[in-house]
Amino acid sequence: MSPFGTMSDAALSIAANSVSANIYAGKLFEFVSACVVRIRASASAAGLLFRMLANGVTVVDDQAVAGDNVWPKLPDHLVIQYPFGGGRLLAFFRNTTGGALTVNEVTEILG
Repeated sequence: MSPFGTMSDAALSIAANSVSANIYAGKLFEFVSACVVRIRASASAAGLLFRMLANGVTVVDDQAVAGDNVWPKLPDHLVIQYPFGGGRLLAFFRNTTGGALTVNEVTEILG
């Protein structure tokens, strides 16, 4: 599968014991047609969780993100690869620690 589009966040900061806003809000591929969505992520430390909804249906719920503080690469940092029928993507990071964490995240839209 070839990448149709890519969205990424570098050093996105998530405050202690909080949840990020939708990381796709306002981005080009927040709304997509039928595709495969592949997400990889790496956090600055352990304790960051990932949640994704596709058209309001939870497809990933509190998946731990690798805490090795690098740019995410395959296959080490794969969070999910999901066939999606089209619609709206929502994704959030939840910090379970007592200090702020950062995350590097790449979302590929494959077609």
